[in-house]
Amino acid sequence: MAPFDTSHLDALMEEAGIDVLLATSKHNTQYLLGGYRFIFFSTMDAIGHSRYLPVVIYEKGHAENSAYVANRMEGGEHQNHPFWTPAFHAAAWGTLDAAEYAVEHLRKIGKGVARIGIEPSFLPLDAYRLLSERLEGATFVDATGVLERLRAVKTPEELEKLRKASELVTDAMMATIAWARAGTTKNEIIERLRQEETNRGLQFEYCLLTLGSSHNRAASDQAWREGDVLSIDSGGNYRGYIGDLCRMGVLGHPDAELEDLLGEVEQIQQAAFSKVRAGARGGDVIAHAQSVLKASKVAEFTDFFAHGMGLITHEVPFLMTNHPVTYEGVDAARPLEAGMVVSVETTMLHPSRGFIKLEDTLAVTNDGYEMFGENGRGWNRGATA
Repeated sequence: MAPFDTSHLDALMEEAGIDVLLATSKHNTQYLLGGYRFIFFSTMDAIGHSRYLPVVIYEKGHAENSAYVANRMEGGEHQNHPFWTPAFHAAAWGTLDAAEYAVEHLRKIGKGVARIGIEPSFLPLDAYRLLSERLEGATFVDATGVLERLRAVKTPEELEKLRKASELVTDAMMATIAWARAGTTKNEIIERLRQEETNRGLQFEYCLLTLGSSHNRAASDQAWREGDVLSIDSGGNYRGYIGDLCRMGVLGHPDAELEDLLGEVEQIQQAAFSKVRAGARGGDVIAHAQSVLKASKVAEFTDFFAHGMGLITHEVPFLMTNHPVTYEGVDAARPLEAGMVVSVETTMLHPSRGFIKLEDTLAVTNDGYEMFGENGRGWNRGATA
């Protein structure tokens, strides 16, 4: 039995004019396989002269014709925990042999000449050329939007993974800030965070870090000094789902100005939170927060945005256009749905006090929202000598 709503996917494919789907991104194949991602290629793709290319094939209205084209080593995975797809081909080492097996399966189910949905950004050129040459008469359709919509509303199991990811990231941040002291460098803080996240069962993704008055978030040997602020923005992956949050630290006691500045950020965050609920327009979240920001004394050097998140850091709902990532805010006029997850971010680039930011994760509910990983939203103090 498929681990997703096949009727929903069928309807999305029908609307997009797609007969059969070829999913080739790691995040979408993971979703279609019920959360599975092959550990050997979890953080890399390249091998030999080519790269790993998982392929999940799904025919509209006929889940019984589904197939998974996998790497040869995944045969052992199937033995221990069988994949749901009726057909399984653990035979590929690269892009071309994976595409060959996909062609064979499409012909076998009578879909060699069909409207085939693909992920253009996640289908290598050599694999696409082979598919188009071997499937003469087929039409290739961009299925990116179909797969995004399929993942938009999270299941209770997905929400729990996102909650866990967020809580573990914030716990790791709190431990890292409490450990760091005067003279600790950015490189050392980032390495400590990596260890803290890994020890908690996360796969460390990144850390963007600032110290003092600098707005530069890249790793360096810059050291933390008494009175300096610290912003720590990190993504940690828990079973494929992203915890992506930002928290603030200070070495010493936060002075009145710092308390006031973080309070301004908090006010904007709360304005956004107040509009989050199922049935509310996504764009209203943005508009209300921006109206509060516009009236703020820090508006000149502060920015606000919000975006959907889940398996990747920007996904449905898409609420803003090209801000900061290049996509259209196609969900601004649409109602939020219970089970969607939204990241809310307010970023201040203060000219003298530095980078001051909060980023929070909200799960949309029928009567509002639930925050994931809410720990440490104020000023967190570093270690004393």
